[in-house]
Amino acid sequence: MASKILLSLAIFAAACSSIALASDPSPLQDFCVADTENPVKVNGFVCKDPMQVNADDFFRQWAANSGRNKEGRRLWCETNQRQQPTWTQHSRNLNGFVSSNQDGNRLFSKVLYKGDVFVFPEGMVHFQQNVGYENAVAIAALSSQNPGVITIGDTVFGSEPAISIDILAKAFQTHAHIIAAIQAKF
Repeated sequence: MASKILLSLAIFAAACSSIALASDPSPLQDFCVADTENPVKVNGFVCKDPMQVNADDFFRQWAANSGRNKEGRRLWCETNQRQQPTWTQHSRNLNGFVSSNQDGNRLFSKVLYKGDVFVFPEGMVHFQQNVGYENAVAIAALSSQNPGVITIGDTVFGSEPAISIDILAKAFQTHAHIIAAIQAKF
C-alpha cells in the first residue's frame, strides 16, 4: 500500500515539474514565411526559401476603414507568436530588420502608412524611424509577457566592465581611438 502511495506521489511530482519547466523553444531559423503555393503540406505550410523572401512577406496593408463591416467586428491578421507586429496609426514610419549571418545579414525594410502592419521576427535586430513631417503614432505588440529590450549601442559600447577596445576595433575593423571615442559617449 505504501509503495502505491509513493509511486502516486512520484508521478504527481513529475507531472508538476514538467509544467514548471515549460518554455518557448528556441527558433531553428530566423523566420519561416509560409509558402502557400507549394502543394506539400507538413503540419501546415512549408517555409519559403529564405533567399526568396522579401519585405512584402512581413507587410500587410489595411484599408483605412478595415473592420467596419456589417457584423461590427474588427478583422486582424494572424501572426506567429514569435513575431512582433507594428501597426502604424499616423504619419509614415520606416520599419526594418536585418537577418542573421546565415542569411547574409539582409535588410528587410518598408515605409508604412496609416493602417499598415509590419512584423519583426523574434530576435532580429530591428528599427523604426519616423520619416514623415508630423509626429508618428505606432502600436507595437510583443510576443512575450516580459520581452526585454537590448539596445545594440549600449550593449556593445556601454557594457560594465567594458569590452576591450582591441576586440571592438578588430570586430568593427577600425582604429582603437575611434572605439575609445564611441565608448566615451556611453
